[in-house]
Amino acid sequence: MAASFSLAGKAALVTGANTGLGQAIAVALAEAGADIAAVGRSSAADTGKLVEAAGRRFVEIKADLGDVSVVDGVVDDAVAALGGVDILVNNAGIIRRNDALAFTEDDWDQVMNVNLKSVFFLSQAVARHMVDKGKPGKIINIASMLSYQGGIRVASYTASKSGVAGLTRLLANEWAGKGINVNAIAPGYFVTNNTQALRADEKRNTEILGRIPAGRWGAPEDLGGAAVFLSSSAADYVHGTVLAVDGGWLAR
Repeated sequence: MAASFSLAGKAALVTGANTGLGQAIAVALAEAGADIAAVGRSSAADTGKLVEAAGRRFVEIKADLGDVSVVDGVVDDAVAALGGVDILVNNAGIIRRNDALAFTEDDWDQVMNVNLKSVFFLSQAVARHMVDKGKPGKIINIASMLSYQGGIRVASYTASKSGVAGLTRLLANEWAGKGINVNAIAPGYFVTNNTQALRADEKRNTEILGRIPAGRWGAPEDLGGAAVFLSSSAADYVHGTVLAVDGGWLAR
């Protein structure tokens, strides 16, 4: 059974892999045997060291995913460097906070472009590559607790992550018959740059921890197992699911 979780011989394209959740996912995939192409605006050198320490190949692709015109080039670069793309993890994301009455169009557009628009068009480009090569593949989108809930003061983030959950199901419906599994992971409250403001707010931090049955914020490494599972042949009959990794938040 352990062999079902092996990613040996696979190549994974992971966005936003320079730090936090993306880095942890990239390293977990590498430890399971996958070579990694990391996409983002800032340096992923630290991720590269960890991937190479796991004995896997690593390539860094600099790109701003707020501009979908870069998408085809990103996929072409990954294919050229690693020989193909078997796994796509759409992890890159940004957040903007403001009262809904004061939320700006710019903060709306920036978040939606990175968190939702790029997810669709990067998935489309990778799926075209998979279909053209006649090879099955896995696409994993990173959703959120706000794919289920409304949140406060994060209008565009909530809209984008709700969209990610719906898009995951839509693409699973269209592409399951083509041998492409599309699923999502919905992290709970994790220690990342995006949650720094919440963790620094003593009242909100206490409220959040009080609702998490596990009694702690998630560590990025807590996502590794879910990512490896959904990337592997063990998940060949899993399509269109949004897997919550949340310390029990939704159960409460």
